[in-house]
Amino acid sequence: MFILLLIGKCLEIYDNLDSKLKETFNYLVVGVLTTLISIISYNLFRFFISDITICTVLSWIVAVGFAYICNRVFVFQSTSKKYLKEISSFVFSRLFSLLVEIVLMLLLVKLFTINDRIAKIIVQVIVIVLNYITSKIFVFKRK
Repeated sequence: MFILLLIGKCLEIYDNLDSKLKETFNYLVVGVLTTLISIISYNLFRFFISDITICTVLSWIVAVGFAYICNRVFVFQSTSKKYLKEISSFVFSRLFSLLVEIVLMLLLVKLFTINDRIAKIIVQVIVIVLNYITSKIFVFKRK
C-alpha cells in the first residue's frame, strides 16, 4: 500500500514539472536504462569474447538501438517524418561517443589498470552527458 502511495505522489510531482525538467528527467531515466543495457550486454559478451574493444562495440550496438527508440518516443517526442536523417544523425552522434568510450576504456584499463567492469561504469556516466548534449543539439532539435 505504501509503495502505491509513493508511486502516486511521484507521478503527481512529475505531472507538475515544466516541460524542460520533464525532458531532462526522462532523459536521465532512459540514460540509466540504456547504461544498464550497455553494462549488462557488455558483461554477457565478456563471457564469450576476451577483447574489451569488441565487447564495447557489441554492447554499444545493443544500447544504441534501445536508446534511439526511447529518445525518439519518450524523451524528445520527435514527430519528424525524416526518419533516415534522424536515425543517421543519431547513429553518427553515437559513433562519436563510441569513439570516446573506446578511448576512455583503453586509457582507464590499460594505462591506469582499472578493472574493465568498473571502468565501464565510469565511462558510461561521461557518455550519458555527452549523448544528451549531442541528441539535444544535433539529432532531435526542435524547430
